[in-house]
Amino acid sequence: MRIVVLGAGTVGYSIARMLCANGHTVTVVDVDPQHARMVNETLDAKVVVGSASQSSVLFQAEVLDADICLAVTRNDEVNLVAASIAKAMGARRTVARVYSSVLRDASTFDYQRHFRIDRMLSLEHLSAMELARAIRRSGSIAIEYFARGELEVQEVVVEEGTRATMVPINELKLPRAVRVGSLARDKTTRLVEAADQLREGDQVALVGTREDLESVREWFQRHQPPRQHVVIAGGGETGLHLARTLAGPRFAVVLIEHDRDRCEFLANQLQHTTVVHGDATRRADLEEERVGRADFFVACMGDDEDNIMAGVEARELGAENILAIVGRPDYGNVVGKLGIDHVVSPRQVMAKEVMGLLNTGAVISRRRLGGEGDVSILEVEVLPGVSATSAPLKDLHLPKGCLVVALMRDNYARVPGAEDRLRPGDSILMLVQADAEKATLERFSDNDKA
Repeated sequence: MRIVVLGAGTVGYSIARMLCANGHTVTVVDVDPQHARMVNETLDAKVVVGSASQSSVLFQAEVLDADICLAVTRNDEVNLVAASIAKAMGARRTVARVYSSVLRDASTFDYQRHFRIDRMLSLEHLSAMELARAIRRSGSIAIEYFARGELEVQEVVVEEGTRATMVPINELKLPRAVRVGSLARDKTTRLVEAADQLREGDQVALVGTREDLESVREWFQRHQPPRQHVVIAGGGETGLHLARTLAGPRFAVVLIEHDRDRCEFLANQLQHTTVVHGDATRRADLEEERVGRADFFVACMGDDEDNIMAGVEARELGAENILAIVGRPDYGNVVGKLGIDHVVSPRQVMAKEVMGLLNTGAVISRRRLGGEGDVSILEVEVLPGVSATSAPLKDLHLPKGCLVVALMRDNYARVPGAEDRLRPGDSILMLVQADAEKATLERFSDNDKA
């Protein structure tokens, strides 16, 4: 693929290096001649020196024929403008890296739609999602990411004697806005079929709004699982996103932040989180917040050494699971020996996200659902004239092993019903088993017109 990377800082350079190593044709743009020289000397990539927000520079980078343009400079505004111009000039897909959370909040203004950018990525938000996935042990959190928080995924373990056991899924008569997605049984994960009968111990992923999911939880579980205690050290953007993701009855979240003004901001933003003013690198403060009783301790402050130190202290105090943000790759072999169970590298998370976006045709992104099954989460753009727009979902007769779980239309995400009909411009999220992927994507290919 032809890929243009705008920005050769820490993130841009690591992405360009990964893409070159995977055999892609890469062009790198940076305003700093020193950065450009380093790329030119170390990578097999074309280098253009200039501002990523200038059309003449993008033209020189041949963005007109790019399969994807990644705007990952350190400036949010430059990334927005550059990705927007690249899209208008002909790039097939554009991605902008942003830091400020307000730029991703469509409730007041939809920057992504206004600038016609295909995807806006936040390094901090992606890191928080990776931490949340480790805490919830859920591969399907990608559905929530796609739905911008309008839909949730709750994974529940089916208990004996509940309404959902020994009854075919299609006879459960779940609310229209709730979808049973995947089924984990005997260490494998697969899609739920209409005739499946759930058993005690099965783990199913339910997709819907939080209110709808809570209304049907008792269909699957007779007892509410015990709340798990999570302590987050660091109230920056990563800590904020993580606390928001964990909000709900399953987790009791305490967030420790050393800056008093930031604490007041967090307290106003997080209605279901206890915000504490304290220093998570001080053992006395951790003892005061009873970190030793935590099921999960997450260190996501802005400094690798602080995160490692806090994680070690929390381990010694008795916290059960230790997670930390560690950016430096040379620390990778050390942290495990210090008792840190799970490490998230923001650069690696961004690299994995970018790799998931390197697709052709209608596929926007691809991720594995998780577990040991062969189910993928595909984000697909509905193109004009494809056969998937020819009839309501119930009459499309999509291949067995394919399930549409979310529909994004006019910037609003919901669980589609059987009567819904896909329109050009929609984006959908599908759970697809490996053996059904080829036949499924043919229904969304512009080579398979209705």
